[in-house]
Amino acid sequence: MSANHEDHHHPPDGHGRALRLGIGGPVGSGKTALVAALCRSLGPSLRLGVVTNDIYTTEDADFLRRAGVIDADRILAVQTGCCPHTAIRDDIAANIDAVETLEERFGPLDLVIVESGGDNLTATFSRGLADRQIFVLDVSGGDKVPRKGGPGVTAADLLVVNKTDLAPMVGADLTVMSRDAAKVRDGKPVLFTSIREDKGAHSVAEWVVGIVDAWQHQHAHTG
Repeated sequence: MSANHEDHHHPPDGHGRALRLGIGGPVGSGKTALVAALCRSLGPSLRLGVVTNDIYTTEDADFLRRAGVIDADRILAVQTGCCPHTAIRDDIAANIDAVETLEERFGPLDLVIVESGGDNLTATFSRGLADRQIFVLDVSGGDKVPRKGGPGVTAADLLVVNKTDLAPMVGADLTVMSRDAAKVRDGKPVLFTSIREDKGAHSVAEWVVGIVDAWQHQHAHTG
């Protein structure tokens, strides 16, 4: 697995910083499952690090370590001790420290995923912390959720609607969700997934590979 890359030659200053990808969304939407799926899909080809945020525990980090999807040392847990959005939007120092620690230990890295604690539709990442953002909803929240918008839904670079396998059971209409999401997101991409059925979240992984490639081209000759 990629977790054991022996390439420790750090890029020159100003070159090659890892893309920082924030993953947010309400409690139970499947953020940690998505992080695990991305590690499964991308681990063989990208040099990864993961930072998780929980208020008082290291539960999400522990879940990822148990899942064995990435070297346990490449997962750092931030215990925010406060409202989850504060740590990803206002007082981002602990998260920045964790990202930089991963880069110092394992760098150069291609991608560092920062998973927010369970939050609500208003949570967004500071651009000082996350270069790109994914917001995860699940269908059991009801098909009205995309229509209600909120900064997470409307502004994230990618909206993922997870647990499509549950749609028939909860009476959610995926066509309505798709149409409403497109309307509020002004052309930004929306992907529907069932991580339970697709353990690698392949459509999302493909999108991530695209943004990492674009990031690396953009930063290859700058600095």
